[in-house]
Amino acid sequence: MRQNVLITGGAGFIGAHVANELLTHGYQVRALDNLVPQVHGPERKRPAYLSQDVELITGDLRNTSVLSRALRGMDAVVHLVSLVGVGQSMYQIDEYTHVNSLGTAVLLQALTKHKVECLVVASSMSIYGEGLYRDADGNIAPAKDRTVEQLRLGEWEVRDEKGRTLIPAPTPETKIPALASVYALSKFDQERMCLMVGRAYDFPAVALRFFNTYGPYQALSNPYTGVLSNFASRVLNGRAPLIFEDGRQMRDFVSVYDVAAACRLALETPKAAGLALNISSGVPMTVGDVARRTVRAIGRDDIEPDITGRYRVGDIRHCFADITLAREVLGWEPRISLEQGLTDLAGWLESQTATDRGVEARAELSARGLMV
Repeated sequence: MRQNVLITGGAGFIGAHVANELLTHGYQVRALDNLVPQVHGPERKRPAYLSQDVELITGDLRNTSVLSRALRGMDAVVHLVSLVGVGQSMYQIDEYTHVNSLGTAVLLQALTKHKVECLVVASSMSIYGEGLYRDADGNIAPAKDRTVEQLRLGEWEVRDEKGRTLIPAPTPETKIPALASVYALSKFDQERMCLMVGRAYDFPAVALRFFNTYGPYQALSNPYTGVLSNFASRVLNGRAPLIFEDGRQMRDFVSVYDVAAACRLALETPKAAGLALNISSGVPMTVGDVARRTVRAIGRDDIEPDITGRYRVGDIRHCFADITLAREVLGWEPRISLEQGLTDLAGWLESQTATDRGVEARAELSARGLMV
């Protein structure tokens, strides 16, 4: 008998890929999605990229009658509903908290009565704040928060209490969270609530901490989606990708196809219950380098990324993943290199148009003193 899976946020970028992954492996899939205009446009239509084999229920997760209908007959849930955007979360505080934290609470309340075989929740690298650092002797060292004065001087690197520059290292799941934005706080809420309630009510729950995810179907006109789609949106409009600070900050990028596979494996792996797992490539790269690779993949070698030297409140310097635990527990391995992923993304972009709303987003941040 096929397992029936509900994907909350299933019409979104990651959700549609998770649906494809599950359908390919014999699952039946239902999606619950509010089709918010910031992601899906003002028409709020079913996206063309969503497989016709997916049953779509259009509605708000926080509406208990809609949620009850969506859960009917479901054996498992992949919970992806979330507003995303570190910067936007700092001035839409109530909305981010309401959708991400309260929405998850409403889902979990329903699951106390509608037991499922497994719940997989999308967490985020943002909960770490700064990644793991070591000192010059190789010892783990606590990172001191960068001060506004330091950033204004263009002194970007993280230091210890004695003012010594620290060396970034792969971040494992054991690192203590350091929540630097309302978005990060709401993702931590989602993760902890799901694991806590799953344990209390005896249904397996797994949290996957996604790092920077990219690939086809990203909302190119949403300035608060992933950094690679923001770069692509600028390039498609003949503009230079904008990079904050000096472009040497390190991140870890993972293909959405690998993320989708991790979601399926989390559903299928009993020993993952109760765990939070990093999902990424495990390959650190500077943001500046990734921007240049994106420009080349799109075929616009005439465009050079713009290193702005500005910073945003809530941004961190370095964070990239240690993915040992996901490998050991899920038997998961990232299979798509950045080069392969960017080639695939560029192929999809050929048929896309994008409205560059980055200027509006930066104006919002500046007006509130959240970007300097």
